[in-house]
Amino acid sequence: MIKRTFDVLTAIITILLLSPLFIIAALVVKASLGSPVLFRQQRPGFHGKPFELIKFRTMTEERDGLGNLLSAKERVTSTGRILRQLSLDELPQLFNVIRGDMSLVGPRPLLMEYLPLYNQEQARRHEVRPGITGWAQVNGRNAITWEEKFSLDVWYVDHRSFWLDLKILALTFLKVIQRSQIDKPGKDKGTVGMERFRGPGKA
Repeated sequence: MIKRTFDVLTAIITILLLSPLFIIAALVVKASLGSPVLFRQQRPGFHGKPFELIKFRTMTEERDGLGNLLSAKERVTSTGRILRQLSLDELPQLFNVIRGDMSLVGPRPLLMEYLPLYNQEQARRHEVRPGITGWAQVNGRNAITWEEKFSLDVWYVDHRSFWLDLKILALTFLKVIQRSQIDKPGKDKGTVGMERFRGPGKA
């Protein structure tokens, strides 16, 4: 109850304080990509139940001659790359927090199609609400393997506390300011490498 109350109050206050930034980001996306301004996608939430995650759009929908989407590197716009580097594309997820789909802190929600790839231990990352930031994000982010990320996610599930959440939020703020462990150019945030990932016992 304390965590949920803190999440909602913090999300509301942050939205109010950063409302000019929301407007600027929305106008930038509108000018560079047109409509819609928001990217929406089904992601697994608490106990794997799907919810609609929202972000600011950072990529076009350009396709090749066969109708296949181009790579993320080719579709990310210059303004979209800046939004990602500053983590501004994540701001709309504060509304996911208010709706109860997400928490401020928790394992990052990946794609629904990855659910069958987790082993039993890794699947425990869904025992809590997914977060905008998490223990894995402040302990390596894209500099560590998927197995290490999932191990850190499960560690968070077993050791979560209000004080740990505050620590993670403080570390996240510092990393955003320092722009450390930002996505490497051309990488599709949160999904690159999962097509090669197979949990133990998976083919």
